[in-house]
Amino acid sequence: METDVILPDLQSAVLCEDARCEINGMQTLVGVLSVIPAPALPINYIRLCIWTRWCSGAGKFRQRSRIVGVDEQQVIAQAEVEFVLKEMEGHATNVHYFGGVQFQQYGMHHVEIYLENELRLRFPLPVIQVTQVTRPPG
Repeated sequence: METDVILPDLQSAVLCEDARCEINGMQTLVGVLSVIPAPALPINYIRLCIWTRWCSGAGKFRQRSRIVGVDEQQVIAQAEVEFVLKEMEGHATNVHYFGGVQFQQYGMHHVEIYLENELRLRFPLPVIQVTQVTRPPG
């Protein structure tokens, strides 16, 4: 008898510079980002991560995460992963690592999380111009 598929809830999604798995199994998120400050363009990131946690579902699923540009068309980074939730009380944690991400425009970018090709979460990621402060010698 096949178990009914129950779509999970997206408990959390975080954009960060790294996600580390500690010896005790816990995860540490490093450099959580809500904005990309850039003194000049393009700005490059050696690594960016999207960390997600799904819960309250059952079945086999496919998650797609992406970062889209200001024009809403250009996909700057994208990754997919399949995962399984065996029971309603369980959870699944996914980390998408993106290497060599380059932002070429100032303005509002977006992070999107899809489950089975359905958009489940979209949040803004502004790339803003900042000026470098130089301190006088002394």
